[in-house]
Amino acid sequence: MHLEQLEYIVEVAKTGSLTKASQNKHVTLSAISQALSSLEAELGVSLFTRSRLGAVPTPEGRILIKKAVEVLQKLQELREEAQYFTNTISGELRIATIPGPMNLLVNAIAGFKKDYPQIRFEIAEKGTQEILEDIRQEKLDIGLIILYGDLVPKNAELIFEPVLPVKMVAGVAKDSPLAFQDTVSPEELRRHPFALYEDEYVQWFVEDFSATYGPVDILFTTNNTAAIRNAVRENLAVTLGIDYSFIEEPYLPNQDILTLDLDIPKQSVYLSWVRSEERHFSQISKNFANRLQYDLKKRMDSLLP
Repeated sequence: MHLEQLEYIVEVAKTGSLTKASQNKHVTLSAISQALSSLEAELGVSLFTRSRLGAVPTPEGRILIKKAVEVLQKLQELREEAQYFTNTISGELRIATIPGPMNLLVNAIAGFKKDYPQIRFEIAEKGTQEILEDIRQEKLDIGLIILYGDLVPKNAELIFEPVLPVKMVAGVAKDSPLAFQDTVSPEELRRHPFALYEDEYVQWFVEDFSATYGPVDILFTTNNTAAIRNAVRENLAVTLGIDYSFIEEPYLPNQDILTLDLDIPKQSVYLSWVRSEERHFSQISKNFANRLQYDLKKRMDSLLP
């Protein structure tokens, strides 16, 4: 039995195809097929039922493939521990975040690189559903999203780890009639047009808000934050956003945009890490997730009243 054989059967189980597994592992289809047949002969068990439609694990195969995943994860942990002893931690961390935390993410990466200079980072800004799909397809190691609604039950194969409690706030111009209060009621908010960022959580929140308190007038939606800022600053609209998204533009008296709490029942909403349940959560990923959580909390505590 060889480690490559375990890697191959795990990949076949993930993709449901010997052909796709060979492509992902950059080996020939013959190599995958021979490794699978050799391992089945050694174990005396058929691991997959093969057909023109692909390869499906047998009942016995599902049990043994799960063991193979555990073996490979332990091997990866062994390698990581050895790197710590030799101070040669290296690797790549692929992260995507929803709009908003990107500046905080970059700052956390800069600090992390000082401790682990050999780690390579690949970061991107994407929508929630795109992040979830990329994690399923193993294009990302971890994602940073807003955890709300029924995301967890709809994505049982993914693991969600809350990082920081967050809340929706309203952004208004400093010369808006609303600027002289700390909170805004749904009735007051509905009297103003909305300029909204194109985001799944914002869309979900506005739909829920409208269903509860009545329809709202949406001036426009966009993925251009500058357009939203201009509309709000010129008092053409109000906006809605998670409190941390205003961190780089704090709501102080000398700023053009102020934020107000919404006078609505409190909701349990979190900025959350998401990762694959099947994919090994490396020590690098764990350390960085902890670092970013600490940085986020520290930054929020320093800016919020």
